[in-house]
Amino acid sequence: MQTIYAMQQNQSDLMDSNEKFLNYSLESIRDLYLLMLSSLIEVQKVENEFLELSALKHLATPEERNPNKKFVNNRLLQVLVNSESLNNNIEESGIKDFKVNDQYIKILLTEIKASDLYKDYMKKSSTTFEEDRDFMVSIFTDIIAPNEKIYEYLEDNKLTWVDDIPLVNTAIQKQLKTIKSDVDYFRIPRVFKDEDDKEYAKILFRKTMLNSRELADEFNDKTPNWDSERIAEIDIIILKMAICELQKFTSIPVKVTINEYLEIAKEYSTPKSSIFINGILDALVKEYQKEGKFAKAGRGLM
Repeated sequence: MQTIYAMQQNQSDLMDSNEKFLNYSLESIRDLYLLMLSSLIEVQKVENEFLELSALKHLATPEERNPNKKFVNNRLLQVLVNSESLNNNIEESGIKDFKVNDQYIKILLTEIKASDLYKDYMKKSSTTFEEDRDFMVSIFTDIIAPNEKIYEYLEDNKLTWVDDIPLVNTAIQKQLKTIKSDVDYFRIPRVFKDEDDKEYAKILFRKTMLNSRELADEFNDKTPNWDSERIAEIDIIILKMAICELQKFTSIPVKVTINEYLEIAKEYSTPKSSIFINGILDALVKEYQKEGKFAKAGRGLM
């Protein structure tokens, strides 16, 4: 949707270059995922270095000479720090933002240490792996993921990440919760489930753009009370994409298509857009069913 919108705003007809941008923005989700995980690794490393340097001070206090290392020795953090797979992927992808810009890690550490979560955790003489894990999941969920400075950095660094941040952070949160012990192997998930999944976005983009006029004709007579100039441009794009999916993607259930595009409308368009779009799509579905235009494959797809 955003690629089509940008293409229309720029009055561009360069399908190949816009398709490359679409693929790039999808693939870059993986870099964002690795970057957010690297924040946990860097938090551990920066704090560990601080404790070690403090212990070497000429006038170090007894507490500095014998620091509480409960946080840096957190067993979930150790799974991430010691994961060859994770660290190799971070290195191969050139993810070093929080090493170069370590002020963001220091901001996170300050907030972590000021939290009741941290204070309560550090008071405990011993914890189970599950307690270590749940603590770090809470730290990520409550402090790192919603941090405004991190969000601003990500927004400035790569515009396409803005809409991916909640998705990536939720995926990381869920993945961290699944780790059962400190010998668990940390797996890097794939961006796409399979080749069909990867091709879906490209095909939807191309079919929507190449059939743009025909798709618009499908709903033009369904909006007699709406001047075409009053319909939000995003709504028109959403309708074209939804109709394209209804017509040309035979394996996707009708209800799934409608629900997905209504959610997109709620997120990106006007307050009344989802009602408007739902009305048009509902009318079209009834028309297609009556005229036998649907060719959905598989059970339960209508």
